[in-house]
Amino acid sequence: MTEFAIGEAARRSGVKVPTIRYYEEIALLGRPGRSAGNRRLYDERAVQRLAFIRHARELGFEIDAIRALLRLQDHPEQSCSEADIIAAERLVEVEQRIASLMALKAELAGMLEQCRRGQVAQCRVIETLGGGEIGA
Repeated sequence: MTEFAIGEAARRSGVKVPTIRYYEEIALLGRPGRSAGNRRLYDERAVQRLAFIRHARELGFEIDAIRALLRLQDHPEQSCSEADIIAAERLVEVEQRIASLMALKAELAGMLEQCRRGQVAQCRVIETLGGGEIGA
């Protein structure tokens, strides 16, 4: 069985060394074995788990959701309905964020349209950011 020092585990998984230590502290990743020199040693399964966590974080999953997904991954005979629910909840969050960003985009576009080539005294961008009425 091949084992890797923490630096190599970080390189292979794309997770930084301090983050690996953090994941160990919060029990997303089990405590690794140790070398005779007391260095952390990670097997391929741990590296794959780290890559899974990294990808889930990139997708915006919260730590508790990742913990639940890892628990499911550790028991592959279970139904994937819980994983579906977790992913569906994340999708709702993403859709809400997109709607919020679209509203922000519309507000910024409106401010720019109303302000084009005017003077600062009539600048809608300055007025809105200064506490003027939004969406007027």
